Amino acid sequence: MLAYIIRRLLYALPILVGVNLITFALFFMVNSPDHMAQAQLGIKHITPEAIAQWKAERGYDKPLFVNDREDSEGLLTDTIFFEKSVKLFVFDFGKTDEGRSIATEIKQRMIPSLSVALPVFIIGLTVNICFSLIVVMFRASMFELAAMVLCVAMFSISGMFYIIGGQFIFGKTWNLVPVSGYLHGVDALRFLILPVFIGVIGGIGGGTRLYRMIFLEEANRDYIRTARAKGVSEYGILFKHLLPNGLIPILTGVVVIIPTLFMGSLLTESFFGIPGLGSFTIDGIQAQDFSIVRSMVFLGSVLYIIGLLLTDISYTWVDPRVRLS
Repeated sequence: MLAYIIRRLLYALPILVGVNLITFALFFMVNSPDHMAQAQLGIKHITPEAIAQWKAERGYDKPLFVNDREDSEGLLTDTIFFEKSVKLFVFDFGKTDEGRSIATEIKQRMIPSLSVALPVFIIGLTVNICFSLIVVMFRASMFELAAMVLCVAMFSISGMFYIIGGQFIFGKTWNLVPVSGYLHGVDALRFLILPVFIGVIGGIGGGTRLYRMIFLEEANRDYIRTARAKGVSEYGILFKHLLPNGLIPILTGVVVIIPTLFMGSLLTESFFGIPGLGSFTIDGIQAQDFSIVRSMVFLGSVLYIIGLLLTDISYTWVDPRVRLS
């Protein structure tokens, strides 16, 4: 097991290097340091001297990849890529173009992101599994047909429709909850009810269809027919045999998500004014702040790789037939 984990971590290094390179190249294909300076300084303060000073203060006055003005020691190290991207591998996120510490921003915004993402994940997973089990219980009936039509319709609707519709009905029309905003502590609950509810509702269509397919596949296996032939009740088959075995493939899509939960949801946090990491990423993109973009992309890649590793390890716990070597 330990050798497998070490090998997977070593495999992750070239992946992270590739993600870093692609992110860096794509960003500077669209934006140059001059354009970034102009966006930050504004129209009134744009002069060649102001642009040069802005780039010098933030380290954007150097070549991108290769500095042929330096000797062999600074050829690759005295560049924007090395100073801005390579330090990420020791989790040195640096500062935003406005001078704020990115690490501090991540620590402060992690809790609001988790406050939305974690309840949506837990409640949504429970609701989707329970609903899909009910659909499987009444398979080949009008209830299953109606449920699948409803799930397809819900899956086909854009997430923005749920957000805007929920804000209009529950916030504007009925005045039950705030439309947007966030407060820390217990007061945060009234700001989280609506985004969590919308997040759960928006995921029912796709989640139920996926889990129903998994449970239906298990329902046609020999061990289910054997249990039914022995006189086991449908409820016993459903919860003692079908559910435990059906949860094994569900782990593939669930465990990998867990480490990335604190990254937040871009749409939800932006529309509801929640100061989480999702809105932080959106703000960085809109401000053309490469420091924020590269940090969040790198952090998301690290967490996704950790999720994949946890998925492989979890298989050995729930399925003894799987062994990692």
